Amino acid sequence: MAEQTSVDRIADRLKERVYVTFSSLAVVVTMSSHTEGISVGSAAFTLAITVAATVLAVFVADIAAHMVAHAGLPSRDELGHMAKTSFGALGAIILPMLYLLLAAFELWQLNTALRAATVTLAATLIAVGYIAIRRVRLPLWQRLVVLLAVAALGFAVIALELLAHG
Repeated sequence: MAEQTSVDRIADRLKERVYVTFSSLAVVVTMSSHTEGISVGSAAFTLAITVAATVLAVFVADIAAHMVAHAGLPSRDELGHMAKTSFGALGAIILPMLYLLLAAFELWQLNTALRAATVTLAATLIAVGYIAIRRVRLPLWQRLVVLLAVAALGFAVIALELLAHG
C-alpha cells in the first residue's frame, strides 16, 4: 500500500472530528432540553461515554474497512495513524467538558454550560468545514455553499434533537 500523504492524514483527522462533534452535539442538545433531572456529573459522564463509544466505533470501523479494502491487517504505522486519528478527535470535547467543570464548581449553571457547549460544537463544525474547503479549487461561491451546508447540517442536528426531546 502506498504511504498516505499528509493531505490524506489531515482529511482523516477532519473526518473523525466531524463524527465526534456531531455525536457530541446530539447528546449535549438532548441533555440541555432536560436539565432539571440531570446532575453536572451525569452530564459529563454521559458526554464522555458517548464520545468514547463514538471514537471506539470509528477506530474499529477504520480497521474493518482497511481489512476489507486490503485483505489484511493494517501495518503498525497504519494502525498507529488510525489510533492517533480516532483518539485525537477527543479534542472536540475539551471545551464542552471545561464548561461542565465550571458548572461543577458552581461558576455556571448546568443549562448555561450545555448551551455554551452547543454553540462551541456548532462552531467546531463550521471551523472544520472551513478547514476542509479553504484549499479546494472551487469558485468562492461554491466553497461558501459547502460551508453553509455544513453549518446547516449542524443546526439541523440541533433542531432535530430539540424536536425529539422538546
